[in-house]
Amino acid sequence: MTKREKPSPVLAPAWSFPVVVADIPDEGAHFEISADDAERAGVAKLAGVRSVQRLAAVFDVSRRGAGVHIAGTVKARVEQTCVITLDPVKADVEEAVDLEYASAPGGAQSGRRKRKDTDPPETLENGIADLGAVATEFLILGLDPYPRAPGAEFSQPKTADNGAKPFAALEALKKRS
Repeated sequence: MTKREKPSPVLAPAWSFPVVVADIPDEGAHFEISADDAERAGVAKLAGVRSVQRLAAVFDVSRRGAGVHIAGTVKARVEQTCVITLDPVKADVEEAVDLEYASAPGGAQSGRRKRKDTDPPETLENGIADLGAVATEFLILGLDPYPRAPGAEFSQPKTADNGAKPFAALEALKKRS
């Protein structure tokens, strides 16, 4: 008898705002969403920042066949850690969003663009587009990977130059042989 393994649990997004694509009207829909305290704390943990003090997004969502097009802006205020001084650094993030989602990868209605210089569309999961997850992803993409406090500059540590050669011991061994 073999032991059945439990499937790994699916992690819930830190901020979720699901939109059922079938419920989007023909003329599209406009969404203005903002994360609450618990959602911002989850996003901060996921993003690896000290805190997310404000997180909001504005999206225009329209159906494209069996897929969906999402366009809008994500705005946030975050507190990161300075890579030099380790002091808190506040930053405003504003990222433009322009995404295509498709019902199935490579399918007849995948929504792939004909131009080869664009990314293929994302895949819809169960006919749902999660605007909270999209906003979280674009916030993380917009973060400064090396935040610096104002005026913080890296300076090379000074070493004492006493005239010693770093490989002097190896030179001495070479001369003995």
